[in-house]
Amino acid sequence: MAQEKHYRVDYLLNGNYKTFYIRASKMDNAEAWHWATVDAGVGQLPKYRTDPVTKLSKPQAEKHGITDVEWRSA
Repeated sequence: MAQEKHYRVDYLLNGNYKTFYIRASKMDNAEAWHWATVDAGVGQLPKYRTDPVTKLSKPQAEKHGITDVEWRSA
């Protein structure tokens, strides 16, 4: 298994500030947007770790009121 790190993800959901921490092997902007959608209750989690999951893109997330996603190492 790859080395996992802790990340902090901040975003706005319909104008309200949200933040959460996640442990992941990699993080980039696309991953941060995906996890923000999951935290907001819009995105999907896989039932099992190896199951594929459809990740929402930035434009799709913005249609659900998710904006200003930022992330950094925690």
